[in-house]
Amino acid sequence: MTDLPNNKEELPREHYAELFAALDTEDVTARTGVALENGAFALDFLAHRLSAAFPTFDLSSEPPRKAFTSHAARILVQRYLIRGALAPWQGTFKSYRELPWGEVYDSNFNGRCRMRLARTYGKNLDGFREAATKLGGVAVKLGDAAYDFPLPGGITVRVIIHEGDEEFPAAAQFLFSDNISSAWDAEDLAVLGEVIITALKEV
Repeated sequence: MTDLPNNKEELPREHYAELFAALDTEDVTARTGVALENGAFALDFLAHRLSAAFPTFDLSSEPPRKAFTSHAARILVQRYLIRGALAPWQGTFKSYRELPWGEVYDSNFNGRCRMRLARTYGKNLDGFREAATKLGGVAVKLGDAAYDFPLPGGITVRVIIHEGDEEFPAAAQFLFSDNISSAWDAEDLAVLGEVIITALKEV
């Protein structure tokens, strides 16, 4: 896998553009299973078809969603194509803290993802269910509402919400299939969580 520096969101777009443009397209397909079709890599992401033109990396989604063409989404897709590799799911889910370096970044992830999701949908479970279904989520019997979201490479993100009441505030949890590290690292997953929340609010 390509070794990339940290603080990825702060790196100039040109850095990723250069790495992406230099990719061997056959190697990308062999590593990730994502094929080059009509001059673009096409991958399914939360029930949307994303197309990343090669070598320019013009990113589009069908149907169109701002959440999937934002700067954050661009980083995720670029990094997946640059360094991702298919890995089989071993049948377990891991919390963010259980992932490599997750404990170091957990406080940041909590504010950017878990708390934000709880504030958004902790008292609006019907809205969460409706939006999750539109993003291809599959309901699971956990918490007060929970869905598994499909991602490229056979990766799944499980999102769980516990409804708030007068005594306890709402809470949310993200769990990741155990093959998640084959595609993204802990810093990437904070971006992924934000993209998922933004997409939920947009549909």
